[in-house]
Amino acid sequence: MANIKSAKKRIAVTAKKHMRNKSVRSSTKTAVKKVLTAIEAGDKTKAAEAHRLAIKAIDQAASKGIFHKNTASRKKSQLTKLLNG
Repeated sequence: MANIKSAKKRIAVTAKKHMRNKSVRSSTKTAVKKVLTAIEAGDKTKAAEAHRLAIKAIDQAASKGIFHKNTASRKKSQLTKLLNG
C-alpha cells in the first residue's frame, strides 16, 4: 500500500477511471451484441436501429480514448459489413 499522499490519490483516480472505462466498454459490447442478434433474427429495421446506436457507442468510446481510433473504425466496418451482407 502507498504511503505518500500523491500515490494514494493516484490509486483512487486510477480505480475511478478503470470503472468508468469498464462501464463504457461493457455497454459498447452490449450494443454490438444487440446488432448481431437482430441480424441473426432477420429483423432488418431493428438491426438498422441497433446498428446506429452501436456506431454511436463505439464513436463515443473512441473519443474518450477507451478504444484506439483504428480499432473503433475496424469495429464499425465489420458491423456495417454484417448488416449489409
